Amino acid sequence: MAQPKNLKKLTRTRMERTGESYTTARKAILDAKPNRPASAAAAEEAAAAAQEAELPEYPAPENVMQYDAGLWHRVLTQAGIKHPLTGEPLSEALLAGLAGGIGFMAFTFVYEQTTTATVVTRSHPEPYTANLLARCGAKVTERTTGSARLAADYLDAGLDAGRAVVVRVSIGALPWIDSDAVEDSDSIDLVVVGEHGEDLLVDDGSGSLTPISPEDLAAARSRRKKDKHWLAWIPESSSPEAQTLAANVREAIAQMTGRLLGTSELEGIPTHFAKNFGIAGMNNWAEKLRDTTTAKGWSRIFAEPARLESGLTQILGFLTDTRFGGTGGLRGQYADFLTEAATLPGLEALGAHAADYAHLAQDWMVFTDLVDPAVEAETRGAYFATLADQLEVIAAAEERAATALADTLGTLGD
Repeated sequence: MAQPKNLKKLTRTRMERTGESYTTARKAILDAKPNRPASAAAAEEAAAAAQEAELPEYPAPENVMQYDAGLWHRVLTQAGIKHPLTGEPLSEALLAGLAGGIGFMAFTFVYEQTTTATVVTRSHPEPYTANLLARCGAKVTERTTGSARLAADYLDAGLDAGRAVVVRVSIGALPWIDSDAVEDSDSIDLVVVGEHGEDLLVDDGSGSLTPISPEDLAAARSRRKKDKHWLAWIPESSSPEAQTLAANVREAIAQMTGRLLGTSELEGIPTHFAKNFGIAGMNNWAEKLRDTTTAKGWSRIFAEPARLESGLTQILGFLTDTRFGGTGGLRGQYADFLTEAATLPGLEALGAHAADYAHLAQDWMVFTDLVDPAVEAETRGAYFATLADQLEVIAAAEERAATALADTLGTLGD
């Protein structure tokens, strides 16, 4: 995840000044420091460019819960894609649910100098964006190429058609990102919405359009090996049919419940890693949090203060960032998805399950508030046990909710 430079130092300085907790201070800094040019000149240029070149009907980010679903909500809105029943744009919650919605994964890796900790609460390991595009019901033009010239031509074609174009870039290659703070393989999707002078304007979710030279954008796109110079845009304003959306909702829910409950195979994941996913992954993490004796227990792998602080900071980042997690583990957004999905033909029964996920959102918020990178290393055993207590509450509630939802799904007709 891309972060402002010196985030840890800024957080501790704010804590001393305001008396806030580490979690609150860190969130305030991240909210105030979007990952884009910070100079006054750059901000003025982006604002002026937005007025001149912003595509018609392209909305600004607003109350985004999940980055990629929010991004495609804006792109589909600009393209004129409408909900078949309401005539309104497809909501972020509906798109997030179609993408796969929620999930769980936890991994740690011990290196010579540090121990990394990754926690994902969105759909994973399935391809989130690919599922969203396949299930949203809109016609999508996608391109990949090894040629920088063709990549530029494909981008121009979308812009010339008056459409926002989504491109995939290596985060560390963006001019305004601290490359030392991200992994070489970290990627993000941006929306190219137009031109301003010799620059392109991109929406990076920060709330303002950011100028970038075509050369810098091409370089960031070319760093991707698997999907080099990938882009996508919506060529037609043809909206999906209600029955199509309903069928795709059922498919998405079946995938989500199967993944969380461990009743479906995780494609591309070795069998011995499966214990780190879904509800089994939550319980496995709780066991490691309670383990104070073995080499795999968290009390051992995070014994050093620097490793402990770094690991908890990473976890907090994943839980609060909108890329792989989000407020309430994205469970509140999934409740909204079920409520909206229940208005589609034959899916009325789904609405009864929204409350389960609204409650789970509160449970995840409690867990997130417990994650404190400033905890003393000497107290880590008791502290990890507290985290495990809340995680086990969540795992039990997740199992009940997913089982009940899967049961209801089985009663719905095709």
